[in-house]
Amino acid sequence: MSETQTNHAQSGTSTAWQIIGRFIASAVVLAITAFFTPNFTINNIWTLAIAAVVLTVIDYLIVKFTGLHASPFGKGFVGFALAAITLYVTQFFVVGYSISWVAAIIGALIYGVVDYFIPGNQQM
Repeated sequence: MSETQTNHAQSGTSTAWQIIGRFIASAVVLAITAFFTPNFTINNIWTLAIAAVVLTVIDYLIVKFTGLHASPFGKGFVGFALAAITLYVTQFFVVGYSISWVAAIIGALIYGVVDYFIPGNQQM
């Protein structure tokens, strides 16, 4: 194999591990957020996994179409509001995930604090 092909294969493997790492970190952050937020429930580990994927997809779509990141601390009030909306809207796509508006606002704050301390959401 040529050096270019070797570097490309290693880059693909590295990207796959980055995605897996980001998914695990997102799931952990979401679980901690749900634990500390009143009126925010996630029924089981599979619901948590699906919710982490849905949150990631919604965030990706927001970034793709608006250029704004749904990060509670990354973009000030707009990021905080987007994070709360994203947490709230996820319940319409995931069975076993429920959150109230007030919990979404509190959850966005907790999510931002926990996300700040847990690595894994760096840009790829």
